[in-house]
Amino acid sequence: MLEILKVIFYGIVEGITEWLPISSTGHLILFENLIPMKLSEGFLEMFRVVIQLGAILAVVLVFFRKLNPFSKRKNAVQKKRTRDLWLKILVGCLPAGVLGVLLNDWFDEHFYNWPTVAIALIVYGVLFIVIEMWNRGRDPQIASFRELDWKTALVIGCFQALALIPGTSRSGSTILGAMVLGVSRGVAAEYSFFLSIPVMAGASLLKIVKFIAAGTALTGTEIAALVIGTLTAFAVSVFAIRFLVSYVRKHDFKAFGIYRIVLGVIVILYFALVK
Repeated sequence: MLEILKVIFYGIVEGITEWLPISSTGHLILFENLIPMKLSEGFLEMFRVVIQLGAILAVVLVFFRKLNPFSKRKNAVQKKRTRDLWLKILVGCLPAGVLGVLLNDWFDEHFYNWPTVAIALIVYGVLFIVIEMWNRGRDPQIASFRELDWKTALVIGCFQALALIPGTSRSGSTILGAMVLGVSRGVAAEYSFFLSIPVMAGASLLKIVKFIAAGTALTGTEIAALVIGTLTAFAVSVFAIRFLVSYVRKHDFKAFGIYRIVLGVIVILYFALVK
């Protein structure tokens, strides 16, 4: 029973931190030491990634009409714009997709540690504050997806690939990159959500295939953990996504920058002084 409660907690953490630009990895690496689960390391490595499927389904649910090119409520022009949006999403996923397949395990092996996570949390926290101050008083050059061209979509995808470094935050690097390129906060946040669908789905499926290829059979407890964790991440993600969409309409990202810096300092203090 205790392990199931831990799984629910991890699902809540994933559902919140995956979409807010505060690094899900930074939180997980801290909580995995504070509240460890008594499951095999091989399973936990897969679990961290696979529960993201629940988060992905939340994006599909929240933005279903916007992402559905076959909606009967859309006219021909709107359907074409939706197809164009999907093409831009796929273009933006290319850098992270290619590098993820080639180097994901290498990055996990060499950079999945608390010093890397703490440094990434603090550096990107500072960048959020600096870029928001730099953008103050500037009007965004790209305020809608129709204004988002292919070149910009690809460059944003390159920023997303930086999230292979743990602690960076996939949504954080994507939003920062988009804002540097002149994209409005709202479009940057939504595009970050959309890019997650193929990238995170691909990463989850890759982890599942590798786990199965290793010849390790899932126990009943592990299956229950995957299902419960995924469902929890889905439910919490729905609220987290809606919160961020509403938040960026009235606020900037400086608060998230401050939060990242504080969390990075906490990670350093915990592992340097306590652990």
